[in-house]
Amino acid sequence: MDAFQHINNTVYFRYFEDVRVVMLEKLDVFNEVKSTQIGPVVASTRCDYRAPLVYPDTITTVTWVEDIQEKKYTMKYQIFSHQQARCVAEGEALIVYCDFKTGKSAPIPAHTLDGLQNYVKSDG
Repeated sequence: MDAFQHINNTVYFRYFEDVRVVMLEKLDVFNEVKSTQIGPVVASTRCDYRAPLVYPDTITTVTWVEDIQEKKYTMKYQIFSHQQARCVAEGEALIVYCDFKTGKSAPIPAHTLDGLQNYVKSDG
């Protein structure tokens, strides 16, 4: 918590990271990076705070992807407070694929690209 007894604003980015890692694990990205040296990098991220989180609370963090392109995609996030019964934060991250051997951007591997389609939010 911060000086005002709220969950510190930097912690929200940890919550975003937690769901990002779960998604990447489900897509088997970490094993792919080990074998290809090509993987995701967070190029930019942001958070819009809607209401403070106060301990104790239970939260649910959700994510989906938008704007999938050859070398990048956008991850969107929402954090819901169970105590407040509402969304307390929304955020996004630009994820760029990188060839770690060259340090340059690289196409998203086909296997990962196919898997990302499961995280596109439907309009329903």
